[in-house]
Amino acid sequence: AMRHSAFLRGAVYGITAASIWGSMYVVSDAVLVIIPPFTLLSLRILLGLLILMPMAWRSGLSMPSWKTARNLLMVGMIGLGLSLGAQFVGTDLSNAVNGALVTSASPAFVILFAGLVLRERLTLLRLSAVLLATAGVLVILDLSASDFSSKAFLGNLFLVAAALTWGLYSVLVRRAAMYQALPNLTVTVIALLGGLLVSIPASLLELSSRPVGDVNSGAVAGVLYLGLVSTALALLLWNRAFALVPATVASLFFFAQPVAGVLLANLLLGQSMTPALWGGASLIAAAILLSLWKPPT
Repeated sequence: AMRHSAFLRGAVYGITAASIWGSMYVVSDAVLVIIPPFTLLSLRILLGLLILMPMAWRSGLSMPSWKTARNLLMVGMIGLGLSLGAQFVGTDLSNAVNGALVTSASPAFVILFAGLVLRERLTLLRLSAVLLATAGVLVILDLSASDFSSKAFLGNLFLVAAALTWGLYSVLVRRAAMYQALPNLTVTVIALLGGLLVSIPASLLELSSRPVGDVNSGAVAGVLYLGLVSTALALLLWNRAFALVPATVASLFFFAQPVAGVLLANLLLGQSMTPALWGGASLIAAAILLSLWKPPT
């Protein structure tokens, strides 16, 4: 019963975190009209740190060695700087539906990098899953209609980069957890600081050509949501889910993200699903099921 309740709690945490991230595309789509991408990312990380740093402090934050801290800063630069930055830039140039769908290929990239970085065995089944997910992403990108000058196509390419770097980030976090038994909060806080090392210089560059627009109460609410709910709360829930549930199962919870994202974009922004989006989403879903399938031994 204890194991069952831990699994159930893990599932609730993981699905809640992923649904929050799905809703994030709709919120960021609206806020990006006023606040440019990297400036929004910097605000989001700072708000997340405002909540998580005191929590880490109170729980007796054990500082890792300088070498470990430096590695975690690098990991944060990749996942919370480059990946989330690319995600905001991509959503800004494309739209919320594409954002939610393209970045849902992340678990397939996790499998790929787990093979390359952690030397986890890349079975034929897992490789097929990566190829299927990649095909799904290509269908969504709709290369036949791609016009390299179009904002949407460029936006979708940024979203692919976001999914790829998030896969790498997840594997590097797992590697840190495997080799240095560090508490979740410590890893999250140092990684967020690494994200700032990318987002602050990028936002200074960006603001020179694209200043912040007229900030209204909606934009303020959006920024607070992205920082407090999408960053502080969702990262904690996601890490907790991975602590309670085996990683292969936990990575499945990520698929609540595109569902929540697409539903909300349809409801609130009137962004509809095209046949290419349905096709690509089906391929990505098939890839996930395939990556989880355990052949009978």
